[in-house]
Amino acid sequence: MHMPTPPNNPGTNPDCRKVNAILGRIGDKWTILTITMLADQPRRFNELKRLIGGISQQMLTRTLKALEADGMVTRKVHPTVPPQVEYGLTDLGSSLAAPVMQLATWVLDHLGDIEAHRALHDEEARQLRK
Repeated sequence: MHMPTPPNNPGTNPDCRKVNAILGRIGDKWTILTITMLADQPRRFNELKRLIGGISQQMLTRTLKALEADGMVTRKVHPTVPPQVEYGLTDLGSSLAAPVMQLATWVLDHLGDIEAHRALHDEEARQLRK
């Protein structure tokens, strides 16, 4: 993978703004959870809503529409009564799922350390306030 050298004047390269916009979209917690829930198999809307937990119907709809617009999710309508809609990852979405899952694994592997550091930091802050 080619990683360009940062520009001499940070924030002036138009590609930096594009990268920031995409990272903002895919870095959203609902996007990450949606991608991970679709990583193994396509799912129907209500199944996704149940699996993600805590996401509103409106937010899931927005997230799926944004991912579809970016070419990461497909939407398939089954001709039933009532119509059933199934969402799945495209090849592009699947290529994003792999690093997202690696990141989630890293978090799980280091969660104990992170929580211990947070507790220590909080305790040090309490001691300074005394």
